[in-house]
Amino acid sequence: MSEVPRTGCAETMDALREELQRAAEERSVEGLPTLPADRDRPVEAPPLADDEVSESERILADRERTLGADHPDTLLARTNVGGACQQAGHTDRAVRLFEQILADGERVLGPDHPDTLTFRNNLAGGHEAAGDPARAIPLYEDALSGRERVLGPDDLRTLQCRDNLARAHELTAAPTRAVPLHERTLSDRERTLGPGHPYTLLSRGNLAFAHHKAGNGELSAELFAHTLTDSERDLGSDHPATRHVRQLLTHVRSA
Repeated sequence: MSEVPRTGCAETMDALREELQRAAEERSVEGLPTLPADRDRPVEAPPLADDEVSESERILADRERTLGADHPDTLLARTNVGGACQQAGHTDRAVRLFEQILADGERVLGPDHPDTLTFRNNLAGGHEAAGDPARAIPLYEDALSGRERVLGPDDLRTLQCRDNLARAHELTAAPTRAVPLHERTLSDRERTLGPGHPYTLLSRGNLAFAHHKAGNGELSAELFAHTLTDSERDLGSDHPATRHVRQLLTHVRSA
């Protein structure tokens, strides 16, 4: 059983999140729910090459020419440019684009339109990626309250937004604020998706990591052990996500 260096625990957690997101997307092929494509973009997603930025800009130019600057599909294409810039490391440009997109969405679609709520979530993610999670928190809170009101508390986008808010609290050294958010999301995902869905495994892992950061080592180890059992059963003992959980469990037990 390999150990995770103390400095690599957060990186291993990021890798676990990526693998479980990928596993959730694969589940969607089988007809099980996942997040809509090209909407919320995880901050920890791997960087995209600059040619992805160029391709998204080309698509945006086509949409602007054929549909106009304010068409909803154009706004979504502009969002994809911002997301590509963020993931390629051009975070200042991404934030500027997300600010413009949010203002356009509020003007064209209204403040409570689902896409406008996504634009607000993505602006928060842009600030987080730029190293300013404190600025992201009120935007995530606004996006979350809007999604709970408009989409409902069980919508996948609502649950994802709560995950995002919790992570921002962790990044501002406030893991105790993240814990109740992860607890609620875990409960909701167990109820709506089942205990073995990758998003449910993600929520339990997130809760375990938050407890680890808050200094609750025994509870963190218990939750990671539960996550490992479920991941071995539902994803397989050799799945990359299972291996990451195993590493994290070893780390928190030895901390």
